[in-house]
Amino acid sequence: HVQLVESGGGSVQAGGSLRLSCAVSGVAVSSYCMAWFRQAPGKEREGTAARNTLSSFTYYADSVQGRFTISQDITKNTVYLQMNSLKPEDTAMYYCAADGPGGGNWRQYTYWGQGTQVTVS
Repeated sequence: HVQLVESGGGSVQAGGSLRLSCAVSGVAVSSYCMAWFRQAPGKEREGTAARNTLSSFTYYADSVQGRFTISQDITKNTVYLQMNSLKPEDTAMYYCAADGPGGGNWRQYTYWGQGTQVTVS
């Protein structure tokens, strides 16, 4: 049984930083493509960042390039999303996803967490 649990969200001022965590059980983060998606009220779910360790493939949405970094801690089986220089438009519910092709199409991912809210003002 695969479970993903996000944490680390909160409210910050524009220009601030947050580090989101995705604790994974049931699969190894090093063996599957892991990704972060976000969804703002009234908008479609969009890909933010993805990483496939086995293929060394990393994806970032243009809107977060240079500001967000996806990483992992294999010993903790945890995936992180470091978010710097946050903007009000980054406000959304952020979801961790696993077992996808490595891109930003949410329909291609198999496992999902419940999400963590990020609010930037």
